[in-house]
Amino acid sequence: MSNFAFGTYRITDQNPQHIQALRDAIESGITLIDTSSNYMDGSAERAIALALNSFDEVFRNSVEIVSKYGYIQGFNMELHKEKHFEGVVEFNEQCFHSISPSFMRDQLERSLERLQRDKIDCYLIHNPEYFIFDALNKNAADKDEILDAMYKRLYDAFVGLEEEVKAGRIGSYGISSNSFAKPHNDPEFLPYEDLLTLADKASEKVGNDTHHFTTIQLPINILEQEGLKCATWAKENGLRVLANRPLNAQKDGQMYRLAEYDESHEYYHHLNELLEVSDNDQLRPLYNLLEQLDENKHKFGWVGDFDTFLYAQILPHIKNSLESLDEENLETMLHYIDMFFVEYRKMVAHECSKKTKIALKDELDFCETTMQECALRFLLQRESIDYILVGMRKSSYVHETLALLA
Repeated sequence: MSNFAFGTYRITDQNPQHIQALRDAIESGITLIDTSSNYMDGSAERAIALALNSFDEVFRNSVEIVSKYGYIQGFNMELHKEKHFEGVVEFNEQCFHSISPSFMRDQLERSLERLQRDKIDCYLIHNPEYFIFDALNKNAADKDEILDAMYKRLYDAFVGLEEEVKAGRIGSYGISSNSFAKPHNDPEFLPYEDLLTLADKASEKVGNDTHHFTTIQLPINILEQEGLKCATWAKENGLRVLANRPLNAQKDGQMYRLAEYDESHEYYHHLNELLEVSDNDQLRPLYNLLEQLDENKHKFGWVGDFDTFLYAQILPHIKNSLESLDEENLETMLHYIDMFFVEYRKMVAHECSKKTKIALKDELDFCETTMQECALRFLLQRESIDYILVGMRKSSYVHETLALLA
């Protein structure tokens, strides 16, 4: 039977609720925490350190930390502009990527500092297939040549990681790849059968007795089961399998959140309160925006669409609407706005979950409980999966998730 691990994709050290959820998870028996250098721009790793510092050294050392490197975004993008990293793939304006040994060493050093540790238990290359994506975008014709170059990049990365094992800064390494879950005939599929050969060659070059490639991570859920083939291969070769995105599933190009959410009972109170204080000429743009949001709360495909829209479109618009306010009134308005969006997101999630149950009626025909329980129990029963990474940003999520192990 699989076990649960704490995924920190949206965890930040600025949210006390997140810190408490981590502490509760650790106290309740969670022994593995998954993170990455780019999760909340490093804030997730700092949150882990804060949570673990509540425990004594023996207890802290009993919790395994898995982190990753590869993405150049946010703070890393600013560093890259000052002094270019090596081996960079410029996927789009907001997302560059590198798996070069020099970038790995830079990221490892920063992760160790944020985690307040001398060693990371397992260090993963994060979605190395960006090199393949970039080649496909540039219409590179020969897939074999693309893969040969990809394997060369991975070999160089493995050599660097074996050196870090030898230096004692990591315990082992592996790859987290969305492309492991693609069908073999998909252009974006990343073949995994030769990875251990590359790891053997890398360890031999470094002078280690054996390779330290131990872990793969990939998306597996009710709708995306192709990755079970990779998981089976991994277990046959003595590797550990971490399944991510257990509740965020893709089908036919659409993302679904496999969870049910109650309707917010506080939404209309906060909406009307915010409309009332915005009903004036000075804040008319904000008033109009709120009316539009209310009318469209049922139109999001899944709650992640709203999150993206919030940061890319809504918040910049609100910022412009509030520019004329003095400091005192600005603070008051931000308080109202914050409470409103907490409840608005609940409403969006509720509306999306209703649509998901309808859209996935056939796939969830067997489900007699909540979608999230069915989705997680499906993975718990897979013998080829060692850990299921679940984002547990509230203590209530921790207790609800771990109750499934009872």
